Order: sequence, then structure tokens, then C-alpha cells
Amino acid sequence: MTGNGGREISVALLGCGVVGSQVVRLLTEQADELAARIGARLRLAGVAVRRPQRHPDVPGDLLTTDAAGLVTRDDVDVVVELVGGIEPVRGLLLTALKNGKSVVSANKALLAEDGAALAAAADESGADLYYEASVAGAIPLLRPIQQSLAGDRIVRVAGIVNGTTNFILSAMASSGANYAEALEEAGRLGYAEADPTADVDGYDAASKAAILASLAFHTRVTADDVYREGIRDVTAADIAAAKALGCTVKLLAICEQTDGAVSARVHPAMIPRSHPLASVSGAYNAVFIEAAAAGQLMFYGQGAGGPQTASAVLGDLVAAARNRVIGGRGPRDTAHAALPVLAMGETLTRYHVALDVTDRAGVLAQVAGVFAEHGVSIATVRQEGRGEAGRDADDGAPGPKDATLVIVTHSASDAALAATVEALTGLDAVQGVAGVLRVEGLGRPVTELGGTS
Repeated sequence: MTGNGGREISVALLGCGVVGSQVVRLLTEQADELAARIGARLRLAGVAVRRPQRHPDVPGDLLTTDAAGLVTRDDVDVVVELVGGIEPVRGLLLTALKNGKSVVSANKALLAEDGAALAAAADESGADLYYEASVAGAIPLLRPIQQSLAGDRIVRVAGIVNGTTNFILSAMASSGANYAEALEEAGRLGYAEADPTADVDGYDAASKAAILASLAFHTRVTADDVYREGIRDVTAADIAAAKALGCTVKLLAICEQTDGAVSARVHPAMIPRSHPLASVSGAYNAVFIEAAAAGQLMFYGQGAGGPQTASAVLGDLVAAARNRVIGGRGPRDTAHAALPVLAMGETLTRYHVALDVTDRAGVLAQVAGVFAEHGVSIATVRQEGRGEAGRDADDGAPGPKDATLVIVTHSASDAALAATVEALTGLDAVQGVAGVLRVEGLGRPVTELGGTS
């Protein structure tokens, strides 16, 4: 960094793909305005890429394949990392931090796996570590949790943090398409990668849930601590069942603090259409925060995209650069609470269970008995007959040969529900489990389904 009058903050960029190229563009186009906001000009010192020939829009003297050399240069003040993945990025960022260089990263996978080591390295050297762009793209989310709500107690963070899965589920709900058809449409429109595994199997959302839980609850939570379930098994019948109950199905990341412990999970769930998250459609993201004093807050916007994510990266870069100018540092990550992380089996929620059963006298009583044996309380039961309609399965009258029982429970542990479902499959009258979905009120009564959440 040069002295007063000609003050500069030198920036090294690792990666120049969809987001990185937008960062380069914004640094150039907004150079004067950024300098006015920071009190110093931002100078791009170098751009590390694997194939320089693929980046004709970047001046050749800035391009390098030597990322390790770039992050250790004496004239570099801030390292912006947009490569992704775990290695070799982990080593590069640890080296940068240990050498006193501030780091801005959008790397959700690395932060969810080894954020503690990065934070420790930043603390040791007094450098900044910013990563707003790692969760929910352009939506200002992590900084409000870390700073605006620093004096409050957050009890729940729940949201839609993956645009691909939200687009697929929204398409299934609006058109009646099945999962395969909606996924194909998402791919055609560019919302789904050629290999959509990270999105549709919940890995992307689980990494983001780990970051959110760590910040919200001041406790180290890694991706391995997050229960993960994707959307591949969500059927058109599940979507229709949710609609019949006044709900919609969303892939949610849910982080909660209760009774001195935290939980973090990602899975599809029914939520009431009256909840603000239910109206979030397409590839948009939204996160709902509940805090003891502030109450309920929602953050909404585009969760991905080159310009959108670059906006979050530039926000972090401006913050890191300002700190360099004034000689301070930004807020530190804290894990002082060190709360235990609950296993999924201990987590409480409600369930929607659909059973294909033989329609004969006594079946409902048998099924209810199994729920009772495992301590799972039933809130509502509905029978959907096949063939002749309007017959009661328990009155002994002639009727269709089989039917579907739709059961909504009160809150129960995941372990109790799993044991219940396993026991139900052993009943002669149960032909199969047509579907099991969690039901989330997210702080609001689920009156449409009977009882409260």
C-alpha cells in the first residue's frame, strides 16, 4: 500500500470465471467511485488462472498461472478467491492470511469444511476474512447476522439457499411436472449444471447451512454436522398432497438453537402457503431469521449469477480495503458459545405420512397403534379411497380393495418417526409407504394441518 496522496490497495484475484470476470469488470468500470468510498484506489495486481489464453479481456501482464507466487507477493494487500473447491485453495488462503493479507472468498465448501482454520489464521495475523458471497449470492445476509444482530439472540435461521432446487420445485408445483421433467427444463434454461448433484442432493445447501449456523449461534458447525436430504425423491404426488393441505414444498436449510444445543439440516419440507418463504419461486433465494428481540426478518433476492455474486464480493473487498486504509480490522468470527450439535434423530418436527393400505375394518386402529407405540402423536388423518369413494375403512361396510391414509403428526423426533415408519411396513395391511415429508411451521402455527407447530 502506498502512502497518502497516492494511496493504493493492491488486489490479487484467484480465478476469473463467471464471477471473477465480473469482478474485474466492476473494478475497472467503478474505479473512481470505489476509490472515493474507500479512501484509496484499488489496483489489480494479478489474476491467477489455469489457462491464460481463455481470458483475452484481461490484460496479459496481469495473468499468471502461479497462484502461490501471487498470494505471497509483498505488494498484495487483499486476496480475492473465486476458484472454489478445497485444495489447493485451502493452502493458498492459509498462506495469504498467515502473511497478513486479507482474504475475500465465495468458497462455501471450504468455509463449511475448514472455516475454523481460516478464522484462526486471520486472528493470528490480524488480517480480515470476509465471505458474504458464499451464501445467497447478492443478498446481504452474513453481515447482518454478524453485525446488525450481534446484540440479539438468534433462535432460528431457515431459508431457500439453492436456486436450482427452488426452480425445480416451483416448476413441479406450477405445471404438475415430475422431477425429471422439471430438472430437464432447469438444465435447458441454464439453472442446472450438466451434473446437478451438488444442488439436487443438497450438498450446496448443506455447506451454506453450516456457515449460517456457525455465525448465528457462535458455534463451529461443519458440513458434516448438517443432516442432508435432496429433492430427487420428491414426486408430483407429494406436491399435490402439499397443495391439498394448503402448503407448498421447498428445499429448506434450517438452523435452530434450542435448550442449549444447535441443529442444522437440509431437506424438502411442506410449509404453509401463508409463510413468506412459500411465495419465493423460480431461482430466487430467501432466508428467514427469528431473533429474540428483533423478531422475524426476511432477506430475499437473487442467490447466484455473475454480476449478483460479484456485487457481494465487491462489498467485502471494499470493507477489507477500508480496514487497510484506517489500520483496523473487521468483525471476528467467534465460536465462544461452543454449543453441542444435535444429531438429526434428536431433532423435532412434524411429518406428513402417506400409506397405501388394504381397506378393511381395523386398519386405521392398527396404524394408529403403531404411532402410539413409538410416541408419535397424530394430529390429523385423512383417507383417500380408490375405486368406490366415501366408504369408511373402519365401519366394516363393503368398499374399495385399497386406500391411502394421509397422516399428519404433531412434533416428534426424527428417530421416533423413522422407527414408526419401519414398524408400519411390517403390518400386513400396509402395502407401502407412499411418501414421508417433514412439515415446518417455521415459527408460525400450522393451523391448516391441525394443531400447532
